[in-house]
Amino acid sequence: MSNVQDYPSRLSDPASRKMGTFAYLPQMSKDEIRKQVEWIVQNGWNPAIEHTEPAHATSNYWYMWKLPMFGETDVDAILSELESCHKANPDNHVRLLGYDNFTQSQGANMIVYRGTPV
Repeated sequence: MSNVQDYPSRLSDPASRKMGTFAYLPQMSKDEIRKQVEWIVQNGWNPAIEHTEPAHATSNYWYMWKLPMFGETDVDAILSELESCHKANPDNHVRLLGYDNFTQSQGANMIVYRGTPV
């Protein structure tokens, strides 16, 4: 396990903060984001979109972008809403959630657009 890389996060350094598993990876391409949305839809999960200012990203509360998209299966419609949220809030983090009906919890949670660090 000596090859495990350390990712130090500090409250004093907003650029070091990570939000979820995908945050440790390079920014996803549009095709990779599409594949994640397709996966959420294929699993019958309900997509939802949230956003927040980078300074408040570690808070439990993020702003909901409209209502969750219950039953939405059109991948392009979901991608369009992600883009609309980003355009309306260009400096904010925007994340995509996938709500699992069976476990009644978030099954997926990933930052799609990263905001400008404070």
